[in-house]
Order: sequence, then structure tokens, then C-alpha cells
Amino acid sequence: MEPSPDPCRLYLISPPDIGGETLSGFADTLAAALDAAEVACFQLRLKEDDDTVRRAAEVLLSIVQERDVAFIINDRPDLAAELGCDGVHVGQDDTPYEEARRLMGDDSIVGVTCHNSIHLAMEGAEAGADYVAFGAFFGSTTKSPKSRADLETLSRWQESMLTPCVAIGGITVENCRPVIGAGADFISVAAGVWEYGEGAPEAVRAFNRIFAEVPVGSIPAFSADDC
Repeated sequence: MEPSPDPCRLYLISPPDIGGETLSGFADTLAAALDAAEVACFQLRLKEDDDTVRRAAEVLLSIVQERDVAFIINDRPDLAAELGCDGVHVGQDDTPYEEARRLMGDDSIVGVTCHNSIHLAMEGAEAGADYVAFGAFFGSTTKSPKSRADLETLSRWQESMLTPCVAIGGITVENCRPVIGAGADFISVAAGVWEYGEGAPEAVRAFNRIFAEVPVGSIPAFSADDC
């Protein structure tokens, strides 16, 4: 597989505990992280009531969009469209892709979860998804994964399809190199940034240094269990 000429990029996901009194503090942390180095997307993932999601989006949306970073909401295309977000991410058990696209419009980002399935990813890509997400590649402290993915899935996708792929699940500064090298166009990270020992801004800088060093598709795939 020829390495991609485009570097991998960082796709941040919010931590799960920002819906209440911690929101203002997280807003400052997020701003500092986005100012540290390049970030492609920020996904607001809150499994709480609509008012909590709206409140979080109202606080964070301008912080993200003013820095030319895409603001995406997890699961809820209705709220994403209502709030003026850049896109939505839907899982296999969430709103169907076609409905999400109808609600969001043709110019918005719609990404889909595909677990470890090339078949699901091809269906999503053929329907018009802007990206497909594979995972989980490692154990995660943020979300209990429904499936485990292997690096060969990324390599196979990169060899045969043009739709960008996102790798998710327990990815950190320490373990991301094989995932990038296997073919991830984006790596989706939550705890690996927000719980980084030297702080979120330094995590973002560290990921970007690795992106510059490791071309997408430059490392032969092997099982993530070997990492």
C-alpha cells in the first residue's frame, strides 16, 4: 500500500462529564487544546437530556467554529441541525444515515460507525457518508466498546476506498503509531487528550508531531492485540 500524501488528523471527542458545573472549566480546556495545534473535528458526545446538550453546545460551539474546527454532535441529527452544527455522527443503532442526511442537508458532515465491518463501511460510503469510523482498537475508559477492530481493516479500506476512515477506541499518544500507519485518516481521541499527564494542549501537540512523522498507510497491518 502506498502511503497517503495527506497526514492523519485529530478528531477530538468530549469527555462524558461536562454537562453540569464543569462546563465552563472544560470550555477553557477545550480552547487551550484547540489553540495548541491542528485539530480537524470536535464531537460533543453527551448521553444526557436535550437541554443539557443544548446548553453545552451553546457554550462550546463558538469556541470550536471560531478556530475553523468542525463541530459535530453524536447521535442527534435533529439537535445538530437545530443548533447550527457542522455535522453529526450516527451509530448503527441510531438515526439511519438517510434520515440524518435529510435533516442535516447535503453540505453538512455525516459520519457513521462501522465497528470492524468493511461491509457496513461500504454501505455507508455508497450512501454518501463523509467518513466511516472503525473501532474500538484498544480498551477505552470513555465508552464500553461494542466491538474490537483490527489494523488490517484500516489497511484494506485505505487500499480500496476513497471515503476517509476514522479510527476510534482507546487511542493514545503512546499507541497511535500503528493505527496511523495502518491507514487511519483521522484518529478519534477522548481520554487520550483530556487525561494526558502533561495536559490537553501538550497531548494535541504530541499527536501532531506523530502525524508529521508517520505517514498514513506506511506500516504493515497487524493485530491491534500485538500493540
